[in-house]
Amino acid sequence: MNFEHVIRRLELALKAPLPGKPAQMNMSPMPVDMRRFDRVLPENHRKSGVLILFYPDRDSTFFPLIKRPEYAGYHSGQVALPGGKMEINDENIIQTALREAEEEVGIDRTQVKILGNLSDLYIPTSNFLVSPVVGFLEERPEFLAEEKEVSRIIQAELPNLFKPEIRKQKILRLSQNLSLDTPYFAIDGEVVWGATAMILNELIQVFLSTKG
Repeated sequence: MNFEHVIRRLELALKAPLPGKPAQMNMSPMPVDMRRFDRVLPENHRKSGVLILFYPDRDSTFFPLIKRPEYAGYHSGQVALPGGKMEINDENIIQTALREAEEEVGIDRTQVKILGNLSDLYIPTSNFLVSPVVGFLEERPEFLAEEKEVSRIIQAELPNLFKPEIRKQKILRLSQNLSLDTPYFAIDGEVVWGATAMILNELIQVFLSTKG
């Protein structure tokens, strides 16, 4: 999948109305927590930004995912897009996503060119409203993982997202009292599920919405 073609196609597609909820729900764990889609969010919800960062490599197009280390928290050990919570000094959510990506995977945020945004997604368990930002680098970056926040950087190849065989489903047992029937993407030996899978599915639908 030619990098220049991908960028041109996304640049056009992100100017059109986004698929939003239907695309997100297609990869939502079940039973679906409908609080994700409430029009009115809790007043104390927190804002966060994540970055879908495309770059060229080996005549194809890639983007980084990160695996969180094990810790006492909601997203322990999960695969995610680089990103995190908005800080008081961030001018906007794009700056949040860029700053967090620089901190977590070592990219130079000043070199990132922004293409647009995908639909916001609320995560009830952690009370975060996640805003996905889409950007690109013209060259493959030298990644450097922030050891406290990132146990592994996964260089995911965009064309693989369109292969039906990476879409799978299984029962995830999160605790003794909670099991979820969970669709996921199998990427480089990892289970990519939850909000990250829902965001990536909207990305797929956005990309497929344009011809070329």
